[in-house]
Amino acid sequence: MASAAEQLASNLNFAAFAKAEDLKKRIWFTLGALLVYRLGTYIPLPGINPDAFAQAFTQQSRGVLGVFNMFAGGAVERMAIFALGIMPYISASIIMQLMTSVVPSLEALKKEGEQGRKVINQYTRYGTVLLAIVQAYGISVGLEGGNNIVTDPGMFFRISTVITLVGGTMFLMWLGEQITARGIGNGISLIIFAGIVAGLPSAISGTLELGRTGALSTGLILAIIVMAIAVIAIIVFFERAQRRLLIQYPKRQVGNRMFQGDTSHLPLKLNTAGVIPPIFASSLLLLPATVAGFSDQTTLPNWASGVLSALGHGQPLYMAMYAAMIVFFAFFYTAIVFNPKDTADQLKKHSGFIPGYRPGERTAEYIDYVLTRITVIGAAYLVLICLFPEFLISATGVPFYLGGTSLLIVVSVTLDTVAQIQGHLIAHQYEGLIKKSKLRGGKRGR
Repeated sequence: MASAAEQLASNLNFAAFAKAEDLKKRIWFTLGALLVYRLGTYIPLPGINPDAFAQAFTQQSRGVLGVFNMFAGGAVERMAIFALGIMPYISASIIMQLMTSVVPSLEALKKEGEQGRKVINQYTRYGTVLLAIVQAYGISVGLEGGNNIVTDPGMFFRISTVITLVGGTMFLMWLGEQITARGIGNGISLIIFAGIVAGLPSAISGTLELGRTGALSTGLILAIIVMAIAVIAIIVFFERAQRRLLIQYPKRQVGNRMFQGDTSHLPLKLNTAGVIPPIFASSLLLLPATVAGFSDQTTLPNWASGVLSALGHGQPLYMAMYAAMIVFFAFFYTAIVFNPKDTADQLKKHSGFIPGYRPGERTAEYIDYVLTRITVIGAAYLVLICLFPEFLISATGVPFYLGGTSLLIVVSVTLDTVAQIQGHLIAHQYEGLIKKSKLRGGKRGR
């Protein structure tokens, strides 16, 4: 009986999808935009010797640059026009969100609603350009310091590299905004998602090749597969987990009729910040080592070489800073996207209350109390998911694509995109019901 009901529901969903023309257009637009992004990751920078660069990258691929290459969809490995990826925009977003919490004028802009958000977004774009210029110039200098990587080094190469890489980042930023507005899902997250998924086949084949050559035992490969499945199951469970606070509404009288009070729930996600903490943490850790991997290590000061070595992938300092940043951004981003005081004010405005707590300040304190404690669990879950596979990667040499951060991004973005598709289907079905009711009403009027 249950299977028949599920089959009927799936048929109805398929029928609704076939009729939802707007949804199909959005999906096709998203796929087309992601295809354009993937094509851009194969267009190389001018003036680069591919063989010399491939050799230099191979020597550094096990370090931080390997992670950066994962987020850039393999563009770093090919030194393509999208080699900077979307990371400068993410870094600029971090800086702007930090500044909105400490600069009164920016905090006031944030409270102005849609118009204020547009101004802050514009400032974020300016910050993206500045960060991209600095990183692109650093990459150009680092490439010139390599062994025969640049065919004709000089100022012209540096200028052309900066223009190309900054233009690629700005195009990706625009493409992400277009996907968000005209497609399905969050555009920036989908761009990162597409880059990671595109590298999964080669990562899996590389792991199997290690098993064929005997570098990895069959038992270890099976353990990695089981671990990946377990990590995916844990991610799905925690991303869907909620703490639901009971909300009651008092009885109300309309004319001579008395209506019974309603009850509802305020859902608080266990991981309100989503994939933002590991992405933010990774982007910040990537900044100091983006260029240094290509530079001549003998020319670096001893302290700089020591720091870069300590920030190598799998090193204790890298792991400690990564965990600390994930925890920080889990609390920080949760505080940005969810304001207990605003929620309590909205409940009070609509006469809702949490049983046992007075509306207003006491309700806000209780919501903040609950949110803080479930965020502790959410932050611990993010640290466990992101760091445990990293230790395995460090010990076995499994490709970065099988790490906890990549699995978290892939699963979370997939769940979010599927939820948005279901939301569009429900909205389409609702619009269809309204049209049918209007047609019936028109016929009765005749």
